Amino acid sequence: MQANTKIEIRHEALRIAGEKVYRDRVIEVTYPYTGEVIATVPKATLEDVKRAFKIARAYQSKLTRYDRYKILMRAGEIVASKKDELSRVITLESGLCRKDSLYEVGRASDVLLFAANQALVDDGQVFSCDLTPHGKSRKVYTLKEPLLGAISAITPFNHPLNQVIHKVAPAIATNNRIVLKPSEKTPLAAFMLADILYEAGLPPEMLSVITGDPKEIADEMLTSPDMDLVTFTGGVAIGKYIAAKAVYKRQILELGGNDPIIVMEDADIEEAASLAVAGSYKNSGQRCTAVKRMLVHDAVADHFVSLLLAKTKALKYGDPMDESMDMGCVIDEPAAMHFESVVNEAIAGGAKLLYGNIRQGALYSPTILDGVDPQMTVVKHETFGPVSPVIRFKNIEEAIAISNSTAYGLSSAVCTNRLDYITRFVKELNVGTVNVREVPGYRLEMTPFGGIKDSGLGYKEGVQEAMKSFCNTKTYSLPW
Repeated sequence: MQANTKIEIRHEALRIAGEKVYRDRVIEVTYPYTGEVIATVPKATLEDVKRAFKIARAYQSKLTRYDRYKILMRAGEIVASKKDELSRVITLESGLCRKDSLYEVGRASDVLLFAANQALVDDGQVFSCDLTPHGKSRKVYTLKEPLLGAISAITPFNHPLNQVIHKVAPAIATNNRIVLKPSEKTPLAAFMLADILYEAGLPPEMLSVITGDPKEIADEMLTSPDMDLVTFTGGVAIGKYIAAKAVYKRQILELGGNDPIIVMEDADIEEAASLAVAGSYKNSGQRCTAVKRMLVHDAVADHFVSLLLAKTKALKYGDPMDESMDMGCVIDEPAAMHFESVVNEAIAGGAKLLYGNIRQGALYSPTILDGVDPQMTVVKHETFGPVSPVIRFKNIEEAIAISNSTAYGLSSAVCTNRLDYITRFVKELNVGTVNVREVPGYRLEMTPFGGIKDSGLGYKEGVQEAMKSFCNTKTYSLPW
């Protein structure tokens, strides 16, 4: 495969409180589409991680709300000015097509805008105390303060910029200090963001970026005496390891998803098929909120599948740097091989392959399966790629039961116009989000986002919720 770009190898450094630190030991970052090395990043030592946390804990920010607002707004301006460069870096390190990486940079700008404006919001409350016969003529007040220790942030490969900025921007907005470990597969956008924030005026002590072998440094990210909270986005197994290891540290765990789109007999089938395609293949299907299961009523299933097939065939996939492509490759060849394996297992179990299941290295085609049983691996567990498994059902009770039958509970989409159906789905689906006539992944960067069951602990991300989680609440009272 030939890439539509000239590869120039970058040699990145750690950012420890703004200081660039190189190490002899490095991790190679490859372009998934061709396997070419595009960068090297240092393997941090345990002492590097400890030093980053010590610096962060010792630094007490004096930034006012307006200072933080200006820094975040200025960072947003710089991100916008570097949109094409950031997009190219994201595509090279992740294999996401340029349409997806450009969209991601736009979302990151939204996060900075929302965080900047939320930094200006007075977040205290006032309670009058003379509300009962036992009360007094006093008032109780609350205020939000940054954590005493640093925030430890660990992010995945699938959104190299946006996952990072969803943790860093709320930390800055609340005057916290943060030590970030991006995925070793996709660390370059995180380094670029750090430099942008320093340029925008962020005190370097408030942000360090560490790369390294998780086997060597991850435990320190979870147990350092100089940090108070770990925020993690990634897989369930690692999330459960963090929960067991971090113990008394506060934890925000945003884990996997197995999100359905549920198409009822009264749905606009053209709209439903369009949503299914967009939800299944955007980001090469590598989203926790991607459509992973397509639950379709028997009465409209044949019509839906025919439209799904036509719309999927119309997608262009291939060279991620080709701006005409609708989908690039996945993160690496082992991931693509896994998708191929679970699809072949489903076919052997009786599912019908309608399109795709073609693999070339890390490039895996959009793939449609019909007649899928809910117990098949391809839908029982999270298939983190561009696979569209269709499960047929007879009534709403069966749809809800199938939807709730996996270990996950992140998001969902329902296609119907009937208020009684909508009411039942909102009430009975065991998920964090129900989107009516929209993909499961739809949200604003401001709105609460998160799941239950194996998808998370019920805490929410999104700018406002993250800012709440990143603060201590102090209560005081005055005699008036």
